[in-house]
Amino acid sequence: MTAPSALTVLLIETPTLGDRSYLVHDGEIAFVVDPQRDIDRVMALLQEHGVRATHVLETHIHNDYVTGGLALAAATGAAYLVNAADDVAFERTPVHDGQEILVGSRMRLTALATPGHTFTHLSYALRDTESGSDLGVFSGGSLLYGATGRPDLLGADHTDALVRHQHASAHRLADLLPDEAEVFPTHGFGSFCSATQTAAASSTIGLERRRNPVLTQDAETYVRELLAGLGPWPAYYAHMAPANADGPAAPDLSPPERADAAELRRRIEAGEWVVDLRHRTAFAAGHAPGTLNLGLDGGFATYVGWLIPWGTPITLLGESVEDVAEAQRELVRIGIDRPAAHATGTPHDWTEGGLASFATATFGDLAHVRHHREVVILDVRRRDEHHATAIAGAVNIPLHELLSRLGEVPAGEVWVHCAGGYRASIAASMLDGHGRTVVAVDDVMDNAGTAGLPLMGPSA
Repeated sequence: MTAPSALTVLLIETPTLGDRSYLVHDGEIAFVVDPQRDIDRVMALLQEHGVRATHVLETHIHNDYVTGGLALAAATGAAYLVNAADDVAFERTPVHDGQEILVGSRMRLTALATPGHTFTHLSYALRDTESGSDLGVFSGGSLLYGATGRPDLLGADHTDALVRHQHASAHRLADLLPDEAEVFPTHGFGSFCSATQTAAASSTIGLERRRNPVLTQDAETYVRELLAGLGPWPAYYAHMAPANADGPAAPDLSPPERADAAELRRRIEAGEWVVDLRHRTAFAAGHAPGTLNLGLDGGFATYVGWLIPWGTPITLLGESVEDVAEAQRELVRIGIDRPAAHATGTPHDWTEGGLASFATATFGDLAHVRHHREVVILDVRRRDEHHATAIAGAVNIPLHELLSRLGEVPAGEVWVHCAGGYRASIAASMLDGHGRTVVAVDDVMDNAGTAGLPLMGPSA
């Protein structure tokens, strides 16, 4: 997008993690906000636009990804701006509340303390000194589109204080900036760092004044309703802030070693993760026994990071080297730096024996089969999703708990479902690998009721 003054704001989207980074330039000089780990995307944009980065800014110590800020600053010679109050293990340019930073001849940033997502969170207001316009604010995990960053990632002891800070911080931004100023958040596009989700792709301070609960509700109402709606977050988040405080280096994206079928079997039997990256329908039709299905078409990195016991070696199976490279890029963003191995081709190349498979079905098929025999219905959605609308009689074990609770899945043929099929396939691959007879429901939850399945819950 291009601001009215012709300063250019470039979005660098990472949809699989629900985040945005930003590159802003005046035609010659640029700054970057909250870059992801794979900084080659930023370097390519700098080259494409013929501009030089002089400043790299962090709004906060991130909990949902490993930053590329330190590596980008080193690669470009830019100053690396991090809150002076953050306890980090690397040299940085310390930034304080109210500090002004001039980038080039016309871009002036003002650091604004906006605690709430973290205690040391900063937002950066951008003014074009040539036109005198307040163009927008890079709000990180503070003011999002119709939401705010969640306040509970630092632990229960801090949640109450942080949620109240979050309300005050959003009002600070709304009070300081004009209605036409654009809002440029880092989170809120599917990231679990967002307290709630919206479908908006852009916004302004004025729009947020009218629609964002943090700005339309009094503090006590906002606190009560936000805390009541918070769900779980991915387990890998616990490792992100320490990694970011240590100062992560640029990732190694060179291909991992290649594994043959015998080596893949050895790794599976050793308890390592061998992950098939193909679409769930292809996986169900035939796969190497013991492999797990986390397709590249869904939230691959989020669910690998959420489900894998941290530190477990991971091997990637893809139809092409490009698939493996894409998965590897996703993984370095969450701090899984080097896969143990990889293989490409087809499942016949990945096993020395026969292939395993399981059936897929729709909710209509499930409704039909229940008239003829008893089956186990396993709902692997989160608890909040299950409580809102559930199939009567379904057992709810959230996907992120399934590996440790496999023994709780009732005996019998298991029909596993989620909201759209992706999580169901992951769960089905886990159950299949443990010898269970499983059917993966590859259908959207909205079809369960129309198929005639009895539903329960307030949203049924």
